[in-house]
Amino acid sequence: MWDSEGRLNADVIALAALVFVALVFLIMGVRVVKQGFVYTIERLGKYTLAAEPGLHLIIPFIDRVGQKVNMMEQVLDIPGQEIITADNGMVGVDAVVFFQVLDAGKAAYEVSSLYQAIMALTTTNLRTVMGSMDLDETLSKRDEINARLLAVVDHATSPWGVKITRVEIKDIRPPHDISEAMARQMKAERLKRAEILEAEGDRASQILRAEGEKQSAILESEGRKEAAFRDAEARERSAEAEARATRMVSDAIAQSGSQAINYFVAQEYTKAVAKFADSPNAKTILFPVEATQLIGTLGGIGELAKEALRGSDGDTPPPAPRRPTVPPAGRG
Repeated sequence: MWDSEGRLNADVIALAALVFVALVFLIMGVRVVKQGFVYTIERLGKYTLAAEPGLHLIIPFIDRVGQKVNMMEQVLDIPGQEIITADNGMVGVDAVVFFQVLDAGKAAYEVSSLYQAIMALTTTNLRTVMGSMDLDETLSKRDEINARLLAVVDHATSPWGVKITRVEIKDIRPPHDISEAMARQMKAERLKRAEILEAEGDRASQILRAEGEKQSAILESEGRKEAAFRDAEARERSAEAEARATRMVSDAIAQSGSQAINYFVAQEYTKAVAKFADSPNAKTILFPVEATQLIGTLGGIGELAKEALRGSDGDTPPPAPRRPTVPPAGRG
C-alpha cells in the first residue's frame, strides 16, 4: 500500500516538474518587440530573421535576440571641427546628421558601430567638401555644402542599410579678425548704399522741384498771355465804344449844330462846378463872368430836347432853334 502511494506521489512530482519546466521554456521563448524597433534573432550564433514589432516565440537556449535596432529617424550631432579652407582660412564648423535605418540586419552586422561610423564618415567628408572651397564660399553657400555632404554620406552608408535624410551645417565660426573685417565691410557697404539712396533722393527732389518751377512758369506765362489778350480785347471794346460814342456825338452835332456842342460843354462845366463845391477846403466860390453863359446854354439844351421830341413825332424837320441871348453881367 505504501509502495503504491509513494509511486503515485513521485509521478505527481515528476509531472509537476515537467509542467514547470515547460512553463519556464515558454516564458523564455516569448519575446515582445516594441514599436519603432526591430530585433535580430540569432540561432546558434547565426542571424536568421528580423523580428518586427509584436509578439514572437523563439527556442530557448538555441535562439537569442542579437541586437535591438532603432528604426525611427535619428539625429546624430557632429562635434565641432576646425577646417582649413582652400585660401588657408581657419573656420570652426558644427553639423547634424539625420538618418534612418531601413534594413536592421545590415545595420547590425555590416558595420561594427553604426553611430561611430556615420560620425567619422560625415566628419571626413565635411573636411573634404569645405576644404575645397574659399572662405567666402563656405560662409555664403551652406545649401551647396549640405547638398554635397548629403549625396556623399548617403551613398557611403547605403551598404549599411541606412538612409541619410538630411545633413545640416549648424554653425560656421570664422576667425575673430575675419569677423571684424567682415563687420567693417558690411558697415561700409551699408553706408555706401545709404549715400547712394540719399543722392538719388536729392536728385529726384531737384528734378521734381525743377519740374514744378517749369510748370509754374508755363502757367504764369499762359496767365500773362490770357491777361494780355483780355486787356487787348477790353481796350478794343473800349475803343469801339468810344468811337461809337464819338460817331454819335458827331451825328448829333451835324444834325443839331451848335446846340449839341453847347450841351456837352454845359455838361462838363456843371461837373467841374460840382467838384469845386465838393472840395473840403472851399469856403467861398467865385464864378467868372463867363459863368452867366451857363444859363443860356441850359436854355439851348431845353430847346434841343424839344426839337428832338418834335422830330420823333413827325416827319417834318423841326425849325432851326434860336440861340438865347443873355445880357452881360454888370461889374460890381
